[in-house]
Amino acid sequence: MKKNFLSVVAIAATAALSLSACGAGGTGAVLDNGDKKDVTVAVFNGWDEGIAASELWKVILDEKGYNVKLQNADVAPVFSGLSTGDYDLTLDTWLPVTHASLMEEYGEKISELGQWNDEAALTIAVNEDAPIDSLDELAANADAFNNKIIGIEPAAGLTKVTTEKVIPAYGLDKMDYVTSSTPAMLSELKTATSKGENIAVTLWRPHWAYDAFPVKDLKDPKGALGAAEGIYGYSRLDFDADYPTLNGWLKDFTMDSKTLYSLENAMFGGEKISDYTEVIKTWIGENQDYVDSLTS
Repeated sequence: MKKNFLSVVAIAATAALSLSACGAGGTGAVLDNGDKKDVTVAVFNGWDEGIAASELWKVILDEKGYNVKLQNADVAPVFSGLSTGDYDLTLDTWLPVTHASLMEEYGEKISELGQWNDEAALTIAVNEDAPIDSLDELAANADAFNNKIIGIEPAAGLTKVTTEKVIPAYGLDKMDYVTSSTPAMLSELKTATSKGENIAVTLWRPHWAYDAFPVKDLKDPKGALGAAEGIYGYSRLDFDADYPTLNGWLKDFTMDSKTLYSLENAMFGGEKISDYTEVIKTWIGENQDYVDSLTS
């Protein structure tokens, strides 16, 4: 009986070690630069800038001998997974506002890699040749925009801010605020700009629409949309010990919005695809000096 019990314990222990090896940090193989070979990057579902940055780093690191695994998840589980070491890093934390509550909960259990973009912002955008330049002009010119503001998903944070802050602040309550989905908004934006028609949409920076379509942001003199935020990378606490070289690269990583828009547009502006590797390799060839600088 004791022997059987010990056998069960041994099997359970082996299984636990096996599962642990499959988590962040991988199998333990080490590259010549001192980094572990396997690295797991958590990617927020539906956040294009984070998807783009993560996919770019995957291609770069795969070519340097790493084995990069991208794991998609919702925002809160990513923070939780970083805190427990289930993920090695993520690249799409917006601060000081958007993810403030999650940082209050997990901030001491994760490590900052640094800010790589400082222009994250919620916006109301119009076609580039629209007759207005500011939100405080929109109500008086509503007819020029078919009395509509085209929004995204009803449950989105941008939708809430537009409903609760922007519309009251600028007296836009008589305009029809249409919400459905981000793809639907982008479709209407594409149609309107291609026909030379006026359109007002809820948007955010960074987004590939700024590279794909002739649009401009309306000024927000009352600050109803909030101030610009930074986009940061975060890792599990002991990441720097397991990845001394990659940790340094990511701490130095920066990407301005123009470059990011170009990458996003290459990935998302055409036909929908599931594997971005070849698209990114082509983009890298067109931006080789910048990409080389990321690991120099």
